Amino acid sequence: MNDFIQQLNYLKLPYIREHHETVAQSAARNQWTHIHFLSELIRQESNLRQDRTIARRVKTARFPVIKTLDQFNWSWPKKINQVQIQNLFRLKFIEDKSNVIFVGGVGLGKTHLACALGYQACLKGHKVLFASAVDAINHLIAAQHAGNLKQELKRYLNPSLLILDELGYLPIDKNGADLLFQIISSRYEQGSLIITTNRVFKDWAEIFNNDSTLTSALLDRLLHHTEAVVIEGKSYRMKEVVKE
Repeated sequence: MNDFIQQLNYLKLPYIREHHETVAQSAARNQWTHIHFLSELIRQESNLRQDRTIARRVKTARFPVIKTLDQFNWSWPKKINQVQIQNLFRLKFIEDKSNVIFVGGVGLGKTHLACALGYQACLKGHKVLFASAVDAINHLIAAQHAGNLKQELKRYLNPSLLILDELGYLPIDKNGADLLFQIISSRYEQGSLIITTNRVFKDWAEIFNNDSTLTSALLDRLLHHTEAVVIEGKSYRMKEVVKE
């Protein structure tokens, strides 16, 4: 048995190592064939490995909180296209390397839906990264000053899906706008983006220091393969205040 356990450790088969005796008892009790017994061990080992892979993928994504579509309150927004959003959860936009932009005021569930899409993508085997737009820019500015911008930029280019949250909530200077442009232009037709913003597209120049040339170039690349989801209504976080 010691040799058997050592071999399982060498092959990295923790489920079989911990549960082979229990499964063997079930096999004897239920008169399983040898093939049935072996297939059950392998199936459970495979499930454990998949669960651990998903857990690592979710951890690497750096979601601020885990959200699902089932948790979303459809009754609160004044205007929301439920069918459009449910269709996005097929994740075909990731296969097509296209983008999704959630547009709406604060407290309407844009980040919730973005996180839920990202979580669903993790479950389906996609590499995901979540970051606020400002945090991503600040990270790249620090990398720029440290002389390793090219290396750190890969962090935002490698995932199948990059989620940039809260674009437009804070102004971005020229350097920050240039760095964000590098992310978006480099991911163009190479990987998918989800962006949440409180600004309609015609006002985006105000986000980027009123640089209309850069804004136009950025939108040209971003909107070529993008589905915009518009959500209207009052902030859900103000719900209780409104009741009072």
